Amino acid sequence: MAAPDFWDNSESAQKVVMQLKTLKGIVGPLDDLDESATDLNALFEMAEEDPSIEEEVRGEIDRLEGILDDLELKALLSGPHDAAGAILTLNARDGGTDANDWADMMLRMYSAWAVGHGYKIELLDRHENEEAGINNASIAIRGPMAYGYLKGEEGMHRLVRISPFNSEGKRQTSFAAVSVSPEIDDSIVIDIEKKDVREDTYRAGGAGGQHVNKTDSAVRLTHIPTNTVVQCQNERSQHQNRDTAWKMLRAKMARIEEDRREAEEASKYAGQAKTGFGSQIRNYFLHPDQRVKDSRTGHYVGNFESVLNGSELQGFFDAFLRLKAGKSEAVVDDEG
Repeated sequence: MAAPDFWDNSESAQKVVMQLKTLKGIVGPLDDLDESATDLNALFEMAEEDPSIEEEVRGEIDRLEGILDDLELKALLSGPHDAAGAILTLNARDGGTDANDWADMMLRMYSAWAVGHGYKIELLDRHENEEAGINNASIAIRGPMAYGYLKGEEGMHRLVRISPFNSEGKRQTSFAAVSVSPEIDDSIVIDIEKKDVREDTYRAGGAGGQHVNKTDSAVRLTHIPTNTVVQCQNERSQHQNRDTAWKMLRAKMARIEEDRREAEEASKYAGQAKTGFGSQIRNYFLHPDQRVKDSRTGHYVGNFESVLNGSELQGFFDAFLRLKAGKSEAVVDDEG
């Protein structure tokens, strides 16, 4: 990074910066543990002579245990693309306008988590709903182990609340689907035959200026063998949108291949927790009481807003990592 030509290639430089952040996130805490172990021994000796510092010793032990727990979780992020950035796509599903609003709420939730963890966010695609919320949106979240943490979010997310769009104030159940793929670079070979991909161009909708809305700048790619669809309309030119769409398609194909390998591995074991795009993985309740519970891990938070503002979302990621590593048992969630 100290080389004078380091920033000549911005994309390559950013990859190195990301790699450095990832390594520092592991080496730094390890160094802290190593140095603190020596200091802790000294504290033990002092506590034998002065019982008044026992509370300080307990506090230091708790701090070091927290660092160790975090490192153990990072050690579970050993998948082929876990260190990569993540491309996260949200789609409103059943529930009418409430589902559109719910998808938009979830987009803000993941964005808040990303910002709180120092990750960068780029909006790739967003389709507004005429009444409220969004039909779908895609964002890139870039930071150390972003995909490793977020990949367990793939699936159906269910919200139960009193609908703000229902004049009778009835309880409404709505669904939003999350899809997560690794943001892979050109050094990783993903074999996609161009003859298997159909490209459609269309006029971008929503805000974006005259050029965006009056030309067929938006691009949709469909991988026919897998019926995988990606689209991008956020850039000003069709060329830029096409490049981004191909990047998103390569990411989707990488996720499909990873899921295939994991399914083959999981078939060897009984009782594997059900995961995947079609499964309901988490329930969010605003009525009759506030709570969020994961259907796979049983992880529970009694404060709905603390999850939606991203501050208590990490616990769901950590619980899923432990489940996948066999460090906890899958649960059967029959919440209605």
